[in-house]
Amino acid sequence: MNIKSLLIGSAAALAAVSGAQAADAIVAAEPEPMEYVRVCDAFGTGFFYIPGTETCLKIGGFVRFQTSFGRDEIGDFFQGKDNDRSDWDAHTLVDINFDARTDTELGTLRSFINIEAASGGKGATTLLPVDPTDPTLGVYSASSRAGQSFYIDEAFIELGGFKVGRFYSWWDSGINGENDSLGNVTNFDSIAYTYDGGTWRAGISLDELDGQGIDTTVAGSGSHHDIGVAATVGFSLGGVNLDILGGYDNWAEEGAIRAILSADLGPGTFQLAGIWASDPNTYWAASEWTVAASYAFKATEKLTITPGAQYFNNVEFGNDDAWRVGLTVGYEVVNGLNLLATADYNKVNHGGEDFTRGFLRLQRDF
Repeated sequence: MNIKSLLIGSAAALAAVSGAQAADAIVAAEPEPMEYVRVCDAFGTGFFYIPGTETCLKIGGFVRFQTSFGRDEIGDFFQGKDNDRSDWDAHTLVDINFDARTDTELGTLRSFINIEAASGGKGATTLLPVDPTDPTLGVYSASSRAGQSFYIDEAFIELGGFKVGRFYSWWDSGINGENDSLGNVTNFDSIAYTYDGGTWRAGISLDELDGQGIDTTVAGSGSHHDIGVAATVGFSLGGVNLDILGGYDNWAEEGAIRAILSADLGPGTFQLAGIWASDPNTYWAASEWTVAASYAFKATEKLTITPGAQYFNNVEFGNDDAWRVGLTVGYEVVNGLNLLATADYNKVNHGGEDFTRGFLRLQRDF
């Protein structure tokens, strides 16, 4: 009887210990520590790490309100007549961009998306004139995206100097101020490669030409799809920069070449630019050749005054010439809020008409 009682008591004790251990094993999991957004300073200010990744992201953009003035800001101005419908137009533009970058063994892997939305029927960011030399087009006109609620302005992938997607070409750059016209169509679906050696740089791109932005009577227009080639080389030394750019339109079988010289001079920057084209093409179609100059004078820390002038020879490859003089004034109201005003006077010689145009812009960058 004693042995039996001992065995039963031992079994009960073991069962109690096992039950206690089993109960102790059920423990509520502690919450994992929260991962806060970390600042990424490898690519400049404004970048942060996407949680759980090594990819840095920057979100930026602007909101712009602009009132443009000139002949027929709204109206049938492509018909080459003054219909007196409206000589001014107000519109608002919203721009949002996402810039994602990651360090890799092949260099920085970058993807960039820029989305825009416009009111007032204006669909372009810079609102430059379609034909800067036509006196009936004294307007800052919209791109082909006008009327769309949202549209992709740029979207590309970049790695090791190679760049593919939709983006602005080197033809989109100009000189200081808002009074110059130094390109025709400047936004393409492209494949490009750029080498930057510091003192000098070079690049080449293959651009899809789809007839955008050129009058249907001009070679290289319509609904065709062809290839354009653009190539650039630049040098920088002691405050002086020289950029030479060429473009060949395979559809029109014509090309253009452009040079821009910049130099720090006194309290500002002087720039001189020139273009020559063999005939109208996607990259340049306004004149046989043109020369432009501007001087960005830094009057104060917040105020910049930029006078500019441009001359066009053989307008639209005819016998007329034209010229333009203008002034751009930029003022930083507060950090991130800028006011820009510009106006220029245009004259087509040999009996041509003259006109004045410009805009007043308030822009909040973020």
